[in-house]
Parts: sequence; structure tokens; C-alpha cells
Amino acid sequence: MSADHTAPIPHVSEFKRVYVWELPVRFYHWVNALCILVLTVTGILIAHPPAIASAAEASFGYWFGINRFIHFAFAYLFFFNFAFRIYWGFVGNRFADWRNFFPLRRAQFRQVVDVLRVDILQAQDKPIMAVGHNAVAYFTYFAMFWVFVFQVVSGFAMYASMSTSWFPQLFAWAVPLFGGDYALRAWHYNAMWFFGLFTVVHVYLVFYHDYVEGHGVMSSMVGGWKFLHADVLKGSGKSWFSTKPAPAPKPAPAPRR
Repeated sequence: MSADHTAPIPHVSEFKRVYVWELPVRFYHWVNALCILVLTVTGILIAHPPAIASAAEASFGYWFGINRFIHFAFAYLFFFNFAFRIYWGFVGNRFADWRNFFPLRRAQFRQVVDVLRVDILQAQDKPIMAVGHNAVAYFTYFAMFWVFVFQVVSGFAMYASMSTSWFPQLFAWAVPLFGGDYALRAWHYNAMWFFGLFTVVHVYLVFYHDYVEGHGVMSSMVGGWKFLHADVLKGSGKSWFSTKPAPAPKPAPAPRR
């Protein structure tokens, strides 16, 4: 793919600042990232505990129990944060709409092909100027949500045998379904590596799209705003699933003096 470095750069006035990611979506994103990091590290330590020798009194060497407690505590945070995101898919703006994650429109599949031509095949250098996520990202997150569900069910199912709380008992049925604790633990552990692979690809593509598209993909998940060309916004006045025009973008806050 050969980039045209002689193409004229649009004047800054041709770009508009659009509020895309609401605060609850951004809050979910970063809490979810923290949970995945902590759960992955503590999960690896649970599966492969290092032999740590200590001359301290036994009550001061309870590091493995602390590690398991952290894992379980963040599992609860992960679950309720995920449940909140599902709720926000019904009450949030059009970019958070739950229907975006389902392949229900032909236009979505056409965009999938266009994104793959840019991201995978490098067959064209024309960026995909999606206001929210592009169709490939939405469908990938939909697949990831199902892995979330499996990790929640399998994790609390294994925890049920050692907990007197009513909540883990709701998932105890998964243990015999998967042939016992050992088999379910193997499934739970192997599914963890999906998050590692997803994180590597996700971070790469965020940087890549920020470079190719240049409309603030990285900063948008911090402040919520994207910078989009006026021609792009003309074609994005309707969401995937609504014939009503999208609400007018919020005005950018005035700079402080």
C-alpha cells in the first residue's frame, strides 16, 4: 500500500468536534481494562503458584490466600461492571446502542469488507471514518461479551463449592455440565488467553486507526470527543437502526482563560 503524502490536508475549520463516548461508557472501558489485567495476573498465579520460601511466621505468609481474595473481589467488580454496560446499551446514546453489536444490516457487512481491506489486506489507504466503532469492532466486542459471560459463569461455578454466599450458587450447575471442577478450570484458564490476544490486537489497531484516520481515537476514550470531517458527518446523521436524524452534537466547552 502506497500512501499519497502529497494529498492536501483539509483546513481545520472543516473538522467538527463530536461527543461520541459518554462518561458511563468510558468508565466501563477503563474499569474493565483494570479488571482484566488484575484477573489475568492473579489467575496465572493461581494456576501456576510460584514456590516462595519465607522464614516469617506462617500467618504472615498467606500470600496465596490474598491473591485468591483479590481474584474473587475483582471477579465481582468485573461482573457488575459488565452488567452495567449491558444496561447502558439500552439507555445510552446511539453509539452505545446494543443493536450495533448484532449483524442485522447489509451496510454493516459492507463496512466489514471495507475495514478488512484496510486493516488486514492493506489493499487500500482510504480510512474508514466511522463515528462510533466500525462494524468489525462492534462484532468483535460482541464475541468478547460471550467470553465475558463464560468466564463469569465458570469462575463463580468453581467458587460455589467454597462459598456460602447465595450468588456463586446460582452458577453451580456449570460444574457437572463441563464434567467436573478440573475440566471447567481448564476451560476457564484457556479462555483467559483470549483476553491477552484481544488486548494486543486492540492496542495495535487503536494506534493504527489513530494514525490512519487522525480523528482522536485514543483520546476519545478519555474525553469522549472525536474530530471528524464535515463530509463524514453528513453521511452519519442516522444510526444503523434509526431513521430519525441524530441529535445535534454538543458544543465544545469554551477554553478557560
